[in-house]
Parts: sequence; C-alpha cells; structure tokens
Amino acid sequence: MSMYGFDQYGLRTDVSGMPLDWISYREAARLYHLGLVAYSCGEVMYTVRGGVNARTGCRTTINVHSIIATYGEGQSASRKRQEYVPPLSNAALFARDARICMYCGESSMAKILSRDHVTPLSMGGADAWNNVVTACKRCNNFKAGRTPEQAGMILLAVPFTPTHAEFVFLRGRRVLADQMEFLVAHFPRTSPLHERLRAKYF
Repeated sequence: MSMYGFDQYGLRTDVSGMPLDWISYREAARLYHLGLVAYSCGEVMYTVRGGVNARTGCRTTINVHSIIATYGEGQSASRKRQEYVPPLSNAALFARDARICMYCGESSMAKILSRDHVTPLSMGGADAWNNVVTACKRCNNFKAGRTPEQAGMILLAVPFTPTHAEFVFLRGRRVLADQMEFLVAHFPRTSPLHERLRAKYF
C-alpha cells in the first residue's frame, strides 16, 4: 500500500494553505471521498483501494498526499489562530527547545528532561510558555527554587510562545521533508525555531 507505516500522518491545511493539524490516512481518505479536499501537494504517501464498481468494472483508488488543503475554514477561524495560545505540555516544550537543556546545552532523551520555570512558581512565576524552558534533571535540581541569576546559571535561549503553525510542527511525530519545508515557510521570520532546526537537521 505504501512505503510508510500506517502511523505516518498527513498535514491538513485550509484552502489558503494555513496549517491546521495532523490527520491519519483514514481521515484523509474520508475527506477525499466526501469531496472536501480543495487540492493536494507533497508526495503520495498512500494509495487506498476501494471496491469494484459493478457497472464499470473499475476499482476506486484514492492517492493520499502528504499535504492536503480542505474546505471549511473561514476568516474568523484564521483570526482565532492569530490569537491562539497553544496548550503547554512537556512533549511540545521539549520539541520547542530541540530536547536541549537550556542551561548546560546538553541534548538528552525525554526521560531525563524536565520543565523548569525560569521565574519559580514560588516567586510568582507563571506556568506559561514564556516562563518555561527545557532543563535536564541535574540542572533543574541544582537551580531548585531560584532564578537563573540567583543560581549563577546562564539561560541559553529566551523562552517563547509558539504560533499555531509552529505548534502544529512541534506536535508532529515523524515530519516528512516536504511537510517540514511547508510548515517552516509559515513560521514568523524571527522564530527561534529556524536556527534550532538548522542546527538539528542541516
């Protein structure tokens, strides 16, 4: 059926090309079948074969592309995305920071990473994107309930809130090259993710 496993997700966008979310090949095939796909781009990930038409003898097939644009998203939804603040999770936070400790600069697996509050909660800091960074457990334990300055530690990058397109990228489990190129084109020009992706992939 495909060179990809069934867990490879496609990128869904609106008609204007704004990234929306990740969808399975089954969801994508349903959108094609219902006539909700405005256009497709990227490579063909799957060819889904249906039944044989009794009258024509032809078998239906649907080519599921890596990126599909769908109808139904209006200007009001676009405005909401501009004001959108993504939900904060450790998985998305670690992806934002490229799984690198923002204090010692070491790259680590998720199981030894943690969420650090730059301004500790005990000092009135918020559990929000602009106040959290990825930290290895060793650095987080050393910093404890202090600010980086109080602990004599240097913060390697300023935390930031991802845009909707950036958050879609961060939630991707296995992002294909064409999907990555498409998403990166929707990042703000000043996005710190540009430099982090260059360091990681290029």
